[in-house]
Amino acid sequence: MMFSVVTGGAGFIGSHIVDALVAQGDRVLVIDDLSTGDRTNLAAAERSGQVEILTADLLADGWQQTIAGADRVFHIAADPDVRGGASSPDAMFRYSVVMTERVLEAMREQHVSNLIFTSTSTVYGEATVIPTPESYTPMEPISVYGAGKLASEAIISAYCHSFQMKAWVFRFANVIGARSNHGILWDFMHKLKQNPTDLEILGDGTQTKSYIEVHACVEAILYVLAHTDQTVNTYNIGSEDWIDVTGIADLVVAAMELPGVTYHYTGGKRGWVGDVPKMQLAVDRLKTLGWTPTINSRESMEVAMQAMLEDQA
Repeated sequence: MMFSVVTGGAGFIGSHIVDALVAQGDRVLVIDDLSTGDRTNLAAAERSGQVEILTADLLADGWQQTIAGADRVFHIAADPDVRGGASSPDAMFRYSVVMTERVLEAMREQHVSNLIFTSTSTVYGEATVIPTPESYTPMEPISVYGAGKLASEAIISAYCHSFQMKAWVFRFANVIGARSNHGILWDFMHKLKQNPTDLEILGDGTQTKSYIEVHACVEAILYVLAHTDQTVNTYNIGSEDWIDVTGIADLVVAAMELPGVTYHYTGGKRGWVGDVPKMQLAVDRLKTLGWTPTINSRESMEVAMQAMLEDQA
């Protein structure tokens, strides 16, 4: 039985990773301060008897010894609010770069060699090559969130090459699905619950991006882990198409059966400071490895909306 540690395991993506690890027989330690995560996300996993939950702040001490003997660490914990970096850059830096370095240092001290890290498409900034491959340069993030993830990737690479560690770095497109508590779907659905006749849309509605449903994303992560073993393994994960913001609004309105909704746009090509208006990741490296996305952005939206509506029922 493999022993896996998942930081941020009570959150959206983290809890789905925990479910998948339990399904394949892992013993799992979840470390989460529950500031944005929810322990109810782990209810089914806890019933398996394979999961231990430690409520702890990774920026504090006392948790480091608990990872001793682990086969690998999935470092998912982070501040997921991309917009927040514009108003609280110091907090974003601490919950990204500093936290990642502390996890790496704990791994070094406890002789844990394998790290899985969730990064983001925003490390590429406003790429001039779309779909954007992992080899794209120059990488010039336009958000503090993206900068923090890119800096974390650099620190991970340095630790791996300095201390005989290995890492799997995954740059995600927009991941959506059940248990999400932020992002465009969550935002639209909650706005329409409060006001079912009018919907505020940030930007001009033409922002166009790629989306992937969370189960497909986790499937891709586990596939890569089983088929690669380099010092640093970096892969994009996303679907092979994209959809614009107004199109997403149309899907949400239809799913919630709310005819006659009026859209109000805040204007501008960005929804917020640091928003990348056009994003689609190239997934050729994944496909060469043998994994191809089987769900597109629209289908991901439909599956995610149904799951989120059921969660809220």
